[in-house]
Amino acid sequence: MKKKFYITTTLPYVNAEPHIGFAMEIVYADIMARYRRELGDDVFFNTGTDEHGLKIYRKAIDEGKDPQAYVDEYAEKFKKLKEALNLSDDLHFIRTTDAHHKKAAQEFWKLCEKNGDIYKDTYKTKYCVGCELEKTDSELVDGKCPIHPNLEVEIIEEENYFFRFSKYQKPLLGLYEKNPEFVLPESRLKEINNFVEAGLEDFSISRLKEKMPWGIPVPGDEKHVMYVWFDALINYISTLGWPENAAKFDEFWGTKEAPNGIQFAGKDQVRQQAAMWQAMLMSANLPNSKQIVIHGFVTSNGQKMSKSLGNVVNPYEVIEKYGTDAFRYYIARELNMFDDSDFTWEKFEESYNANLANGLGNFASRVLTLAVRYDKLPQPKLENVVSGNLTKTRQLINQYLSEFKFREAMEKIWDVISFGDAYINLKKPWEKGDHQNTVSELVIILLNIGEFLRPFLPDTSEKIIECIKLNDSDIDVKRIKNLFPRK
Repeated sequence: MKKKFYITTTLPYVNAEPHIGFAMEIVYADIMARYRRELGDDVFFNTGTDEHGLKIYRKAIDEGKDPQAYVDEYAEKFKKLKEALNLSDDLHFIRTTDAHHKKAAQEFWKLCEKNGDIYKDTYKTKYCVGCELEKTDSELVDGKCPIHPNLEVEIIEEENYFFRFSKYQKPLLGLYEKNPEFVLPESRLKEINNFVEAGLEDFSISRLKEKMPWGIPVPGDEKHVMYVWFDALINYISTLGWPENAAKFDEFWGTKEAPNGIQFAGKDQVRQQAAMWQAMLMSANLPNSKQIVIHGFVTSNGQKMSKSLGNVVNPYEVIEKYGTDAFRYYIARELNMFDDSDFTWEKFEESYNANLANGLGNFASRVLTLAVRYDKLPQPKLENVVSGNLTKTRQLINQYLSEFKFREAMEKIWDVISFGDAYINLKKPWEKGDHQNTVSELVIILLNIGEFLRPFLPDTSEKIIECIKLNDSDIDVKRIKNLFPRK
């Protein structure tokens, strides 16, 4: 029986064009989804768009558009990432304006309300619209949010509904203690543990409809709409057909005894994903996530990307110039999964030429040029140094992917490319003599590289594998176009 594997990204707000930071997150998730399918798992891979909230409403009004028309337009831009990034065919795309999601969010609210965790009170706080979070004085720098320094922190005072977040301090600390890998990397688990240990304050989960009409109506109170977290976070389970489709929910999200939900998120989402969402699940008496995997930001010349600085990188521009697999390569190998990483066009082109054009592309060309000289190549007898290298590499790739260490896995694949180049130079198969076995070995090395690359560079992997056909006693090989022309 196939294992069930569930993985999801966060849902980006549709108040701006897709950017490289979210592209990184969804490529990481796609690599993991493809890898788990190779292992034989039945995979549910989720992404989508978060379409309610104050900053989206304001953006639509500023542009003179109806909010629904505005989010429809931007949702399409995010949907197109599936083709542009060559994401998995069965990727599920959810929108928080979907009719079923709205119903699921209301049902979730009712469960928490029934448990006594929702109440009405006066709300007065300092609020960052960019984060959609309350801010204490200690979290502000010179009176501004350090993540969104170009936005004014707002003072909000009105009657709202609140969630009893404070009630779940001990259960959350128990969750972290019981599951030392609940949040990766370890530094992020320590961060959220320290946050919860310091004490939790209940948070607002509604807004007055007369002030902010763009949201899901609160069940039983049409004067209020749900606000952000009691809407957006529910997508992780509404995408599975919850609450109606209990069987699918149990299969993929899992049970309390065996949770299955793996979530990718950026480092600005630790509190929301690892504490707020988990407390909400506890309140609704539903299984917690299995694991929260936190990645860093993509910077530009050491600066956080922002529209005001004009240094935001549009993934479509990179893909148009260099191709999808070159972009996926840069994310998987050149960016650091758990820390901030820098992107510049100069760095990208340097890496492309050194590692794709002169690295993988050149090795594939060398091997296939040698191989097509022969009508048929024999199935090779692999020397120990070759078979040992390939076996060890496969083991390490599996280990690193199980730990979400994409960069380290890619390093091992490029070590095999370097090994292959060195093996060609050592054996000199272009000289006179019988070199059929050596060339066959090199073809097998290239074939393994193609197989190793499946989760990372699916198109390149397919091109390599399709040009090599293993028969019972021999190998058929054909040329392929230059995989990565030098730029």
